[in-house]
Amino acid sequence: MKKRLIPTLVASSIAMMALPASAETTVTIGTVNNGDMIRMQELSGAFEKSHPDIKLDWVVLEENVLRQRLTTDIATKGGQFDVMTIGLYETGIWGARDWLMPLESLPADYDVDDIFPSVRDGLSVDGTLYALPFYAESSMTYYRKDLFEQAGLAMPEQPTWEQMRDFAKALHKPDQEQYGICLRGKAGWGENMALVTTVANAFGARWFDEGWKPEFTGEAWTSAIEFYVDLLGNYGPPGASSNGFNENLALFNSGKCAMWVDATVAGSFVTDASQSKVPEQVGFALAPKQVTEKGAGWLWSWALAIPASSDAKDAATEFVTWATSKQYGELVAETSGVAAVPPGTRQSTYANEAYMSAAPFAQKTLESLNKADPTDATLKPAPYTGIQLAQIPEFQSIATQVGKLVSGALAGQMSVDQAMKSAQSITEREMKRARYYN
Repeated sequence: MKKRLIPTLVASSIAMMALPASAETTVTIGTVNNGDMIRMQELSGAFEKSHPDIKLDWVVLEENVLRQRLTTDIATKGGQFDVMTIGLYETGIWGARDWLMPLESLPADYDVDDIFPSVRDGLSVDGTLYALPFYAESSMTYYRKDLFEQAGLAMPEQPTWEQMRDFAKALHKPDQEQYGICLRGKAGWGENMALVTTVANAFGARWFDEGWKPEFTGEAWTSAIEFYVDLLGNYGPPGASSNGFNENLALFNSGKCAMWVDATVAGSFVTDASQSKVPEQVGFALAPKQVTEKGAGWLWSWALAIPASSDAKDAATEFVTWATSKQYGELVAETSGVAAVPPGTRQSTYANEAYMSAAPFAQKTLESLNKADPTDATLKPAPYTGIQLAQIPEFQSIATQVGKLVSGALAGQMSVDQAMKSAQSITEREMKRARYYN
C-alpha cells in the first residue's frame, strides 16, 4: 500500500472535537540515470519539505532497463509507478490509449505557453498534454578546440560525415588514449539507434517507404551503416559497441575523445569544471549532414507522466508540476549555477541573458532545436512522424532488434550486409504481422 493512514482519535472527554486525520502519500518515481535526473533526485528534498504529506520513492535505472520496466508496467496496468520518465515516442502512443493521466488545469504560474511549441505538441494528443517536459534536446557535435588547433583543422558550422571521418583519422592517437571520435554503439532503440538513424537520415535513408515497407537492404541504409561501422570501428575507443550516452560522456570528460556527436543536453556537463577535465576546450557545431541535412539532428524530450494506474495521482501531479516548473529551474540555478538549468523546454530560458552568457553551448542548442522537424526528417517522403524514430507502436520492438544487429556489426560479430538483411527480414515480418501491408 502506498498510503498509510493514521486513524482519527476521538476523545470522549472532549465533546465534538477530534484530532484531524493525516496521511502520508508515497509517490514512486521511475527515472533514467542521466545527470539532470540525478540532480532532480538530489534537489527533491526541497519538494518534500514544502509537501510534508508526500514521500518520494526513487527508482533510478539505466535507459534500456527503465524503458523495459515502464513499458511492462504501463501495458499490464501494474501500478508500480506514480511518475514515469518517458519521451516524445511513448507519450503520444500511451496517451492515445488512455494509459496516461491528462495534465490539465495546471496553475497559471506554470506558464504552459512558455514551453517550446515543438516539445509541447510532441507531448500532447489532440491538444491535451499527457506529460510535462523535464528537458528537451536535439543532437550536436562536440569537439576539442585545442586538438583541432594543434592539428591545423577547422570545424565548420555543420560538418559532413565525410569531413568528420577525415578529422577523426587525423586526431586518432590510441597509443595516447586519444580517440578520433566517440559515438553511441550500445544496442537500444533509444541508444545506438537514436544516433544511427540520424546518420541514416543524412545519407538519404528512411525507416519505411510510403507503403510502410522497410528499406534496410537499399543503398542509403547500407552506405550509412558501412560508414558508421568503418568510422567508429577504426577511429573510436575500444569496446565502442558497449558505449551509450553515459559511457561516452565519461570518455569525453576525461579528455579521451577528440569529437563526440550526441545529445545537446550534454553541453552543461562537458563545460562543467567539476565534471570535465577539458571544460574550456570544448567547441560546438551542428550535427553532421551528408547528402541532406534533413533529420541530421534529433528531437527528444525526457518528460514526466502519470500512469492512469497510479493510486497517488494528486500527489504525483504536485511533483511533476514542481519538477518541470520555472521555480525548479531557479532552484537549479541557485544550487548548481544558471548553466545547469534543464535545457530545451522553455523559451524564457533562452531569453535570459544570464543563461546565454553562462552557457557556451546554449546558442548552438537553440539552433539545433529550431532545425529539428519531426514532420519532415527524411530526404524522401516518409509515412511516419519522428526524426530518430518512427512514432508507431511497433517501432520500439523493431528498433531494439535492429539496434542489436547494428551493434553486432560494429563489434565484428557479423558483416554489415548480414546485419542489414536480417534487419530487413525482421522488420518486414513485424510490419506484415501488424498489417501495415500484405
